[in-house]
Amino acid sequence: MTKAIGILLTNTGTPESPSVSDVRIYLQAFLSDPRIVRIPRFLWQPLLRGLILPRRANYAAELYQKIWTEKGSPLRYLTENLAVELKQHLTEKLHRPVYIEVGMHYGKPSILEGLTKLQAQALEQLIVLPLFPQYSTSTTETARDQTQAVLNEIASSFITHYAAHPSYIEALAQQIREHQLSDHHLLFSFHGLPQRFADQGDPYPLQCQQTAQHVAEALNLAPDAWSIAYQSRFGYARWLSPYTFKTLQKLPRQGIRQVSLICPGFSVDCLETLEEIKIRGKEEFLKHGGESYHYIPALNDSESHVQALGDILSKALE
Repeated sequence: MTKAIGILLTNTGTPESPSVSDVRIYLQAFLSDPRIVRIPRFLWQPLLRGLILPRRANYAAELYQKIWTEKGSPLRYLTENLAVELKQHLTEKLHRPVYIEVGMHYGKPSILEGLTKLQAQALEQLIVLPLFPQYSTSTTETARDQTQAVLNEIASSFITHYAAHPSYIEALAQQIREHQLSDHHLLFSFHGLPQRFADQGDPYPLQCQQTAQHVAEALNLAPDAWSIAYQSRFGYARWLSPYTFKTLQKLPRQGIRQVSLICPGFSVDCLETLEEIKIRGKEEFLKHGGESYHYIPALNDSESHVQALGDILSKALE
């Protein structure tokens, strides 16, 4: 009997609905993760529950309502669509039974739910693939934390990053070729990270720079034709810079009034890409003198993304 391969795709997660109550539940789980907020729990939890959540949940719910669809949360249904397409691709490529489940760090379906379904199969090997191309302790290690106990029970692999994998770079380059408007400056926007995390050794900013540099080389871009920035800053601490919105404010003053923007750290579109970048980023750029702004979609469930992840997983199986 041919043994099966199990794959768990993990992603950050999403509220069950854009209602204030569901958004609050999601934010409480997210902001209670000690890898996200590194403040002693006895100090942080009263502040989180008493001050931050009552304000942040209402604001965030309004943002989610802008990008919610009939299918639900874009992050969830796009991740699940990707899993379906990837399963078909790998089954045909490997000529073996392949089971793929999705597990969210916060919200549903949970990582535990995904692993439980996979455990019900006669697996020869289990691979965990966090959908974060660039490694960070605040994302990749959350997946490891939640999967480690179960992974010890069967032969398993954990893919920590694929920031410079040739297939991933080519998928991004192809996406840009298909969507970037001509003569536009290309801005790579990655999710931000507190600067102190990087100072403590987190390799995330280096891997972001590697991704952007490899893509720029694949596209034969001149050094002044592209740049990098970091988005989604939270709180008052210093984060990786330059900040995306400040960059969008400065570019027109530098004579760059046409911008195409891509977020290579996001495997599928979500609140941070569809609302923060596609909607508010455009407003910010045009308000400060920009003339043309274009958001390039995430790789989502595209054929090139499926091919890239298939190559990454096939390499792990070797």
